[in-house]
Amino acid sequence: MSPEDTKLLEITRRHFFEKCAVGVGAIALNQLLAADGHAAVKINPAFPMEPRAPHYAPKAKRVIYLFMAGGPSQLDLFDHKPELAKLSGQKPPASLMSGKRFAFLKGNETLLGSPRKFGTYGKCGMTLSELLPNHQKIVDDVCWIRGMTTDVFNHGPAKLFMNTGFQAPGRPSMGSWVTYGLGSAAKDLPGFVVLQSGPRGPRAGAQLWSSGFLPTSFQGVPLRGKGDPILNLRSPEGMTRERERKFYDAVAGLNKARLETTGDPEILTRLNSYETAYQMQTSAPDLMDLSGESAETLELYGCDPAAPSYARNCLLARRLIERGVRFVQLYHTNWDSHGGNGENLNNDFEAVCRDVDRASAALVQDLKQRGLLEDTLVIWGGEFGRTPMGEVRATLGRDHHVDAFTMWMAGGGTKPGIYGETDELGFGVVNGKVHVHDLHATIMHLLGFDHERLNFRFQGLDMRLTGVFGKLVKDIIA
Repeated sequence: MSPEDTKLLEITRRHFFEKCAVGVGAIALNQLLAADGHAAVKINPAFPMEPRAPHYAPKAKRVIYLFMAGGPSQLDLFDHKPELAKLSGQKPPASLMSGKRFAFLKGNETLLGSPRKFGTYGKCGMTLSELLPNHQKIVDDVCWIRGMTTDVFNHGPAKLFMNTGFQAPGRPSMGSWVTYGLGSAAKDLPGFVVLQSGPRGPRAGAQLWSSGFLPTSFQGVPLRGKGDPILNLRSPEGMTRERERKFYDAVAGLNKARLETTGDPEILTRLNSYETAYQMQTSAPDLMDLSGESAETLELYGCDPAAPSYARNCLLARRLIERGVRFVQLYHTNWDSHGGNGENLNNDFEAVCRDVDRASAALVQDLKQRGLLEDTLVIWGGEFGRTPMGEVRATLGRDHHVDAFTMWMAGGGTKPGIYGETDELGFGVVNGKVHVHDLHATIMHLLGFDHERLNFRFQGLDMRLTGVFGKLVKDIIA
């Protein structure tokens, strides 16, 4: 009996069907899905981040998402309400409270006017409080969305909803959908990078940048603010670059042999991760080294190059997109202004505003002067807003509010100006309502995608970022 015949006899029924699942069966399935229009994105498994064309010509080629974890108070920053100040201390109208749900309010709270001074700025006439003086410099470069709404009023689920379009874990984040659809131009860095600052990480943690049911190649990669950008990235003592290359090649050979046996696509993800890690041993330290930035640039951001901070992360975000990274997301805490230790609307709120005001505005200015703002979409906002009522706590604060809050976007094909309006007390949106699903649909449109066509077949369903919802907000597109 020949060796070939012996090998055939060793193949069990289980092995046969296992092979078929990734061989003939996979080919047939892919052909059927393509015929039905379900193969929304054709990915080269060996190079999952290979750049891909979207459905139509995009206005934005990359995204920087500045996520204000905890829910900034729109009533103390963007949405000036003189009538609310006039009625401060009175009970809210019963008609406005009927049917509303809040996280902590007990029903004995009163209206709370903002103690902050507001001014009107720019040709657009945007109102900004005294806590955001640097935002005055970008007021006419920004699309101010004052009619945002969401469905979820607790932090973890609300952050998941804003990031993934669903309030429970297990769905891909927006950054994962974008890199799944577009790939990345970065040769030696991840396509989706996460940077964090503030006193703690955001609630829901790594689920916020998870790839969910998409291949894990598309999940976000957090870079640390101090020390090695990624743990265990540095080579061991005595390991030369040449020896390490041989080691990676040997491991890759073993993984490829296993891939041929099992057909498991996650082995390709592992192969790509190892190769990216090898490349990042030189690219990551170069990225984090700000010695080449001018004194004027560091001053613009208010950045100490040696100290981790939101300002440093904003500057790193610009450096990342210059190196081809497709999606950069910054998380900054703590905006959870209920009142109490560390969360009051007085000193604590002023401190977190100082953390982000200068650097957020500097990022827009810096991108604009470098010619990058036109095709870079910058997004600023949290998971929800804050109530027009104060909370009964030891110090001044507001509860979570889902019916009206403010976000802003700049560049990437957005139309500068004010979009949306809330009622005179800031309870709800009277025109220009933008739901989270609508925001997601519009962001995907700016990146060149029809949000209803960027799908991934999972458990027999064509899944997408916006689910079965979402409509394009045409008025905020240039």
